[in-house]
Amino acid sequence: MSSKRENSDWYIFQEDIKKHFESMGTDAKTNVKVSGVRANHDIDVLVKSKFLGSDITWIIEAKKWKSNVPKEKVLALQTIVQDIGADRGFIISEKGFQSGAHQAAENSNISLVNYNELLSSTKQYMDLEILKHYEQRCEILAARYIAHPKRVRREYNLRHDICAPLSPFSGSTLLRYVEKVIECIKNREYPINTDTGLKINAGEQTIEDFQQACNWLSLNLNLLDKQLIQAEYWMMKCDDFRPKFEYWKSVASPEFGKTD
Repeated sequence: MSSKRENSDWYIFQEDIKKHFESMGTDAKTNVKVSGVRANHDIDVLVKSKFLGSDITWIIEAKKWKSNVPKEKVLALQTIVQDIGADRGFIISEKGFQSGAHQAAENSNISLVNYNELLSSTKQYMDLEILKHYEQRCEILAARYIAHPKRVRREYNLRHDICAPLSPFSGSTLLRYVEKVIECIKNREYPINTDTGLKINAGEQTIEDFQQACNWLSLNLNLLDKQLIQAEYWMMKCDDFRPKFEYWKSVASPEFGKTD
């Protein structure tokens, strides 16, 4: 690579962005060609990270321009993000953005920022990407939980019985707390009270930061999964395992169950 290119403003701009993401522990590369479903794409900065066995992929367009970025560039990036299945796209502009660009990016997974905004907000974006994995797991476990009739859930200690002494565990109570924690994380509302009042519980009763919140979510989603497995085992032993599978349709992968 020529020294002239390495000393150019746009090259230094891209490399600074790459170094920022590398400092966060991600794998970042500049000037990458990526194959999508419909086409190949030249990416300024490609960022990859792994969480709970799943890849998080971000596409960065670095615009070291003297003019504002127009709407067309936002729409083009949206197409690329969709084509390669990335989680989020960023356009980083030194100059700024036209009003149409901001309108095109609203309610989408495209973020329009300058370099300083990128430095200050990247961790928040990464936290939200990580949080999506917990949300997805919560949705799956909730669908699995409500697929069992209330009578069955009560009989196999998955929920409280209003008349009899309380069960030491309640899936519905735990799910409400999981949803509450996720919402508080999104709104950055700390500390979070997580005292569920259940005899069977996991994790701290007060969460002070994002790392503690992730730990609490992992522990409690694992707890719900464990309680479901134990209950479903006894349901099958007692010929009571008759879940309503339609509750699972909204969270099941389209490819699940397919064979070649």
